[in-house]
Amino acid sequence: MALVVHKYGGTSVSDADRIRSVADYIGRARRRGDDVVVAISAMGKTTDVLDRLAADVSTSRPGREMDLLLSSGERISMALLTMALTDLVHDS
Repeated sequence: MALVVHKYGGTSVSDADRIRSVADYIGRARRRGDDVVVAISAMGKTTDVLDRLAADVSTSRPGREMDLLLSSGERISMALLTMALTDLVHDS
């Protein structure tokens, strides 16, 4: 059994099909007996879109609010990947 670290983001989690594919890949690693740590970034260009939106609404862009805003992309990806992984467990 190995400890493996997977990092996904951008294009690899840009839509529902790709998120399910990532979940399948993680599931295969777990079935091999590996311990898996997953780091996931925002989907597609989400971070760029949020950054541009912040620039459009504010010239000050306070750090705390930017951290909260930009982390929302990662939180969306985490939630969706967890849902896909949960379905794998329930379907097996």
